[in-house]
Amino acid sequence: MDLRIMGLESSPLLSTLQQMMELSDDKSSSASLNGPSHTYVRDAKAMAATAADVKEYPNSYVFVVDMPGLKSGDIKVQVEDDNVLLISGERKREEEKEGTKYLRMERRIGKLMRKFVLPDNANTDAVSAVCQDGVLTVTVNKLPPPEPKKPKTIEVKIA
Repeated sequence: MDLRIMGLESSPLLSTLQQMMELSDDKSSSASLNGPSHTYVRDAKAMAATAADVKEYPNSYVFVVDMPGLKSGDIKVQVEDDNVLLISGERKREEEKEGTKYLRMERRIGKLMRKFVLPDNANTDAVSAVCQDGVLTVTVNKLPPPEPKKPKTIEVKIA
């Protein structure tokens, strides 16, 4: 919409409004062609907002992830592509009771997710998870170290 046709180009309010409209038009057209998908943005935000600690012990790797307000049934622990540990969950908004309204809502709702690439010596068949007091602990056992190869003796034949 061009406000100059109406003779209103000198109004600061209207010029600011026009600039905002032009910016929103630019964003919507470029985001649909070149920008990241909605799912990608949602997952990136979920990963950035989910705190985790990773510890290595002699026989295992331990992942400690904050999953506040989630019950164990709301949490998924998966191994993808044989070496990626995916931890996810979703906290939903509590149902509002009639006559109650939020004055402030600061606790995060939505998806929680983290992905970790597991080392080669991780035993993906031996993964356990325990959730207690909003903290998820995932333990991935290590594979036993490979036995050193013994030298092979080759018999020398006389020709």
